[in-house]
Amino acid sequence: MDEQHDQAVGAGSPILHLRCPRDVDPKLYHLLLGLVADVTPVVQALPPSAAVADVSGSVRHFGRDPAGLARMIRARALALYGLPVAIGVGPNWTVAAMASREPGQDGVRVVGSSPEAVAAFLHPRPVGELHGIGSAQERTLMTYGVHTIGLLAELPEATVQRVLGGKAGRLLHERARGIDRRRVVPAELPHSAAAQRSFPTDTLAPELVRSALLSLAVELGERLRGRRQAAKAVTLTVTFADRTQLHRSHQLPGGPSAHTDDLRDAAYASYRALGLQRARVRAVALRCEELVDAAAVAEQLSFDPAREHRLRAERAIDAVNARFGSGTVGPAAGHPQAG
Repeated sequence: MDEQHDQAVGAGSPILHLRCPRDVDPKLYHLLLGLVADVTPVVQALPPSAAVADVSGSVRHFGRDPAGLARMIRARALALYGLPVAIGVGPNWTVAAMASREPGQDGVRVVGSSPEAVAAFLHPRPVGELHGIGSAQERTLMTYGVHTIGLLAELPEATVQRVLGGKAGRLLHERARGIDRRRVVPAELPHSAAAQRSFPTDTLAPELVRSALLSLAVELGERLRGRRQAAKAVTLTVTFADRTQLHRSHQLPGGPSAHTDDLRDAAYASYRALGLQRARVRAVALRCEELVDAAAVAEQLSFDPAREHRLRAERAIDAVNARFGSGTVGPAAGHPQAG
């Protein structure tokens, strides 16, 4: 009975362990956390450069297996932020964390959930590679001839506890057997969400800037609605050809919102307020700030048939994008190459 229980704990939920480069910019790291939160709300930050996520509730929603979700997250991180992320996929925290150290060519390493697959992955490895083991513990085990994780797993638990201490010995013995009882504890959702668009060449054309702002509003609105959050304000950042920047913040006049219309109007208002004339723009960024739980936001009746139609269309677009991928459907004006 105990063995069956241990195997059940070892199997656990599908876990993704994400590793950024050690010198990752903190801003990019927080953007990555927000991106993962768009896929699953059960994500725990491991500052300064790692995170762990439980995707058991996302498999059916996205119609992808855990490996597919990992590849989707990695592709989005590269496309949006130029951030290379190594992702390990496993049945528990320990296995996923160890897998992320040795990603494949596509940046993802997958370990199956069966006891045989976990043992085949863990047991041949040097004992010092076991997730959570310290250098002193490694040296102690080596003096007893325990050179591999498999040898540690074969020892009686009582023996390991005598050598390494009660709690530490039990913990490392379990991990060597592919058992990890930790659960991912969701971190508080981010207090802001940001996205950026860079132009291929510095532009003087205000219509291109407005198109980029619209695409930012679409992206951020979809992200906030997926997290069930709403923004009280937006901040626009415009980067010029000489790399100088201007910032302009704008409170949403109708109260907190995640609707694309409201975010777009605030972005346009901020851009107009800058009063730019003949300025070469290199990039624009939009940050939604003072985020609140959408469930606490009162939805006002607009009595505007056109707006109500757009909000119904927005819900339909969200459903399509949730099924086929973000950006599948959106306003044509947000794509400068359209037409």
